[in-house]
Amino acid sequence: MNALFVNPESPVTFWSFKHALRFVNKKSGLPPLGLLTVAAMMPDAWNKRLVDLNVHELRESDLDWADHVYITGMLVQMDSARDVIARARAHGKFIVAGGPLYTTTVDEFPDVDCFVLNEGESTIPQYLRDLDAGMLKRVYASKERPDISVTPPPDWSLIDVNDYATMPIQISRGCPFRCEFCDIVVMNGRIPRVKTAAQVCLELDAIRATGWKGNVFIVDDNFIGNKLRVKRILRAIVDWMDVHGRIFNLSTEAPINLADDEELLALMRRANFNAVFVGIETPDEASLHACGKVQNTRKDLVEKVKVLQRSGMEVQGGFIVGFDTDTENTFDNMIRFIQQSGIVTAMVGLLHALPDTALHARLLAAGRIVKDDTGNNTDRTMNFIPAMDIDILMDGYARVLRSIFSPDKFYSRVITYLREYQKVADGMKMTLRVQALALSRTIWRLGIREKGSRHFWKLFFWTAFRKPWLFPEAITQAIYGYHFRKVLISG
Repeated sequence: MNALFVNPESPVTFWSFKHALRFVNKKSGLPPLGLLTVAAMMPDAWNKRLVDLNVHELRESDLDWADHVYITGMLVQMDSARDVIARARAHGKFIVAGGPLYTTTVDEFPDVDCFVLNEGESTIPQYLRDLDAGMLKRVYASKERPDISVTPPPDWSLIDVNDYATMPIQISRGCPFRCEFCDIVVMNGRIPRVKTAAQVCLELDAIRATGWKGNVFIVDDNFIGNKLRVKRILRAIVDWMDVHGRIFNLSTEAPINLADDEELLALMRRANFNAVFVGIETPDEASLHACGKVQNTRKDLVEKVKVLQRSGMEVQGGFIVGFDTDTENTFDNMIRFIQQSGIVTAMVGLLHALPDTALHARLLAAGRIVKDDTGNNTDRTMNFIPAMDIDILMDGYARVLRSIFSPDKFYSRVITYLREYQKVADGMKMTLRVQALALSRTIWRLGIREKGSRHFWKLFFWTAFRKPWLFPEAITQAIYGYHFRKVLISG
């Protein structure tokens, strides 16, 4: 069996970092972790090849070589997935699809021969048994929440890690919270399932064996959903880092109540974490209650952010506008919060009603769903009728983006962040050549060519004289800002 695994191309979005990657000669932010894990679940006797369209083109010779084409995808990859499926069909290939894109859209892909949906640990064994028996069904689906302690490490041999800026790893699935707009509990359930400490260390070994040194992103949507198990794993990671020289900088996603657990924070510092993404959503208490984000209520969110920054972590934040309880004051309140908190990477998106979420069900019952979701909540579209006048909402949203990513506000926010940030983790593992290249490109594009360059130079010299040990962090954030402005403001 010649099995071709294809990851569709993603459009340039907030999280793609496409414009930033050019500064360090990388092609994509992250490799397709799910697809690499699926490949590892397939028989060892198969010949396997992976094409990530965010890194390389899909060649005719790849399709000629393949017996079966396995394609993954998320909603935002819809257009590229359709193109890959059409090309594979034109070559007469047997097409197998799986991933979030297809879970609710099976009928929209008539050219796909077989769908292997939900969590692969449950459905792939069924698929393989029927494949061997020559009795394949069109759809394999399961509501089972499998034990992920049996999940194999991804097959890293299928990619060149040097194409990517960060390596991913998954430690847990599931989240105990009930946020109305979130589809994580739909896909992974409310009871967090966690890998074993030994398993996690083996996966770190597998990444290390590729020669990788640098950023490793733990992709869990709620890394601390099961604090007891996670603390055990963190202790094992600390020991692993002590043995292997702290060659990885770790980052992850967690709720803001991470700031309330000093033991957890201390373990993360020792394990070489340097960043965490937090779903702030909104500083408006009424909106937090209305959307079920109760874990963010009754606390000083700005201070919680600063606790994390002082613990050695850059706090990246997710924000949403478009809640039914939003008012015209929402936009100014959000701008003020983002600036005061020093959250540099502030992903402000429009509320989208994702399939199968509680939000989608409520809006559908009210007749407010108007179209399918695009999977990109910064594309200036909405798939439902908002409570606020749509023109006021869109104008307010645009004003938030123009404000927080304007050079003066953005560079000022970087300084606010650096004032609080207490570096704990080892720095990025870039060669001197790459560091020199990134710095020279940054000075040319942001310090000379870009409008508002005086704000860049203010950050440059403030850091150089006040906190020179954070100079690489300041340059990194400046590069991110360039990407954000290209995607969200200048186009």
